[in-house]
Amino acid sequence: MEESHYVIEMENITKAFGTFKANDNVNLKVKKGEIHALLGENGAGKSTLMNILSGLLEPTSGTIRIHGKEVDIANPTIANKLGIGMVHQHFMLIDNFTIAENIILGSEPTNAGVIDRKKALKEITAVSDRYGFKIDPSALISNISVGMQQRVEIIKTLYRGADLLIFDEPTAVLTPQEIEELIEIMHGLVAEGKSIIVITHKLDEIKAVADRCTVIRRGKSIDTVNVADVSPQELADLMVGRSVSFKTPKGPAAPTHPVLKIKDLVVKENRGLDAVKDLTLEVRAGEIVGVAGIDGNGQSELLQAITGMRKVESGTVEINGKDATNNRPREITENSTAHVPEDRQKYGLVLPMTVSENLAIQTYYKAPLSKSGFLNYKSINQHARELIEEFDVRTSSELVPASALSGGNQQKAIIAREIDRDPDLLIVAQPTRGLDVGAIEYIHKRLIEQRDRGKGVLCVSFELDEILNISDRIAVMFDGRIVGIVDPQETNEQELGLLMAGVPLAEARQELSQTVAQEGAGVDE
Repeated sequence: MEESHYVIEMENITKAFGTFKANDNVNLKVKKGEIHALLGENGAGKSTLMNILSGLLEPTSGTIRIHGKEVDIANPTIANKLGIGMVHQHFMLIDNFTIAENIILGSEPTNAGVIDRKKALKEITAVSDRYGFKIDPSALISNISVGMQQRVEIIKTLYRGADLLIFDEPTAVLTPQEIEELIEIMHGLVAEGKSIIVITHKLDEIKAVADRCTVIRRGKSIDTVNVADVSPQELADLMVGRSVSFKTPKGPAAPTHPVLKIKDLVVKENRGLDAVKDLTLEVRAGEIVGVAGIDGNGQSELLQAITGMRKVESGTVEINGKDATNNRPREITENSTAHVPEDRQKYGLVLPMTVSENLAIQTYYKAPLSKSGFLNYKSINQHARELIEEFDVRTSSELVPASALSGGNQQKAIIAREIDRDPDLLIVAQPTRGLDVGAIEYIHKRLIEQRDRGKGVLCVSFELDEILNISDRIAVMFDGRIVGIVDPQETNEQELGLLMAGVPLAEARQELSQTVAQEGAGVDE
């Protein structure tokens, strides 16, 4: 039988929500022992397709075959029995349970009706040793890193006997080192005979990890290609349907007066230790200052202190010439400041509220959105439709809850709301986390446009190419301090990497010049 070397075949899958088709006759075939990437823009229908495969959604029409046999995956339990396991983008773990308790939850081994903890631990340790996961089963989820939480999710699927693992945007929340470890883990799983589907829109990762790639655009499958035969540019153009530019064109900055002045700032983190230590920085009107650094070096606490979400212990924050130290968030936004927070679901949106209410959340108390204390829903909805159109937020309507939008479209909605207020100071954290190249290109353009209109932009990002692409000056944070401020024209990823590891600027430059000299000598020999 010809199709037996396919683990999964999804044929002509259509999923309609009312008149909207999230998947429209999509085809996907995955071979045994391959890593198959599913590439598409935000809202292209990738997650919908995988939710169908993992039993969370039922298709409107189409067939699914596993090892050549037609199946009906009516719920996740059936998917588990068929050997399909999904590692979700937002982890499904219980914080105050241990790693072991999370892994066995719902599939507890019992002995005479009592949970057999000994057996569970033995099985978990066996799985974790086999794939080199290095975990401590007794650790609480709340005490482990995000990368480690992801490993727990992977072990959870393996513990339940998964042969096909689906990873949904697996690297969105990982540091560069954790991404490398994850890629190793994936190769290890495939070597053991597992098959993997990776939902992603990061082209360099597809090149690093995938054998084949199926591209989905606006709900339809466009093509399946061998990854070795295509360039990142070709993949990007297939995904977006036009030629995409990776580097946003921008002229030189013409900065004027400071809109943000931070002096000797000290901020504590949740456990009461100093997260920001005597930090001094300024952002001028007409420039983008990028803050680079590995996650957890005080960037979040810095932004929370500037925007009134966390107490300043000592030092000052001045916005637009006014002292804003320990002001309330609304006083700060009223002082012509906009904030795109790093956790869009926790701080950026109220997920059960409609898209239009979320777009009005900063200005609902002002005309024309309200009149004599009453909300004017006609204006609120009209305002939302205009922003959705202008910022290309892909949604079936402004009246759906924000939770119905894909991650990238949630991000576009927040950026639309904040830029629409025409602020003098725009503070953005991880502006393109989880976005596809088309959306990244768009958001970078909007940020540079704000700069060119004489606004000050402070941008924190873990994506080095993003920082290098849009910044006029780059401040590198390590352990709560700024270890160097560099010009993007005169630096590179290696130098930034050394600074991010805490090497002082002068030493980093010396180290790099020695390396270059040695390489040069090597070439001459």
